[in-house]
Amino acid sequence: MRQVATIGLDLAKNVFQVHGVDADGKVGVRRQLRRTDLVKFFGGLPACLVGMEACASAHHWARELSALGHRVKLMPPAYVKPYVKRGKTDAADAEAICEAVTRPTMRFVAVKTVDQQAMLMLHKARDLLVRQRTMLTNALRGHLAEYGLISARGPGGITAAITALHEAQEILPQLARTALHGLVAQLRSLASGIEKIEAEILKHHRADETSRRLATIPGIGPITASAIVASVPDISLFRSGGQFAAWLGLTPKAHSSGGKERQAGISKQGDGYLRRLLVVGATAVLRFARQSNAARSWAAKLLERKRPKVVAVALANKTARIAWAVLSRNEVYVAPRR
Repeated sequence: MRQVATIGLDLAKNVFQVHGVDADGKVGVRRQLRRTDLVKFFGGLPACLVGMEACASAHHWARELSALGHRVKLMPPAYVKPYVKRGKTDAADAEAICEAVTRPTMRFVAVKTVDQQAMLMLHKARDLLVRQRTMLTNALRGHLAEYGLISARGPGGITAAITALHEAQEILPQLARTALHGLVAQLRSLASGIEKIEAEILKHHRADETSRRLATIPGIGPITASAIVASVPDISLFRSGGQFAAWLGLTPKAHSSGGKERQAGISKQGDGYLRRLLVVGATAVLRFARQSNAARSWAAKLLERKRPKVVAVALANKTARIAWAVLSRNEVYVAPRR
């Protein structure tokens, strides 16, 4: 086997594909490996560059191979796809990864630590429970409406709906009461689970200095701050705040050709969870911007000529740029003078 300098590793659950080349680009190894043989195989190789697509298990294997002395780089799968020559096979994917990882213009994903992945797991679990709570709330309100029990939206509305359910015990059939009380029990269980997860996130936020600095930015609270810290291990991967905002999908999508520049809505690429948190935070900031009278803020002036949702996304873009500056300069946010 030739002296391998670069390896493209196509990850899977049980069978992994390896494609390695030497310093001249000639193929030195091309083979499949079982999960149990992967660490042993790389342990017998001299230190080399290993490329992988960023996926669910990529950060785990990146840490394992880095401990063996290899230089591991993760890449977004969308950036690797253009290097696939033809067909969709594990061998073709591994070869494309091996080619893509050596490109000077390739963008890479920072390897997350175990603690960062654990914090992100908390955020994903909370997001799942919140979505399930919304589904149960809509189902409860819809079923009650079939019996003429109408309630408003929001937390206050669901509290009123549960109260109306208890008051209408006599007019509801037994089967309906069984179904509706089951939904209410699930809602209460979800509320308890969400509270426990948010308490853990808040505890971690208070203990993390970087997260506390991010929370000084208007529109960023403990949940958003801790999510950014866990999702962005290395802010130096972004050369500017604009790149960070583009990574979050908060910049306009360009479609230009023949000297004609066209821009559509935001690209919505990147981390959708962070983007949603920033937009929700920006929406909360806009409520205070509308109430401002003297020395109107940037968002308040933009509201005079743009729709509120457009302004919220623009403000989320601006918040992302400020977050990049706070992280890259290790400073706290200082509001501009009026």
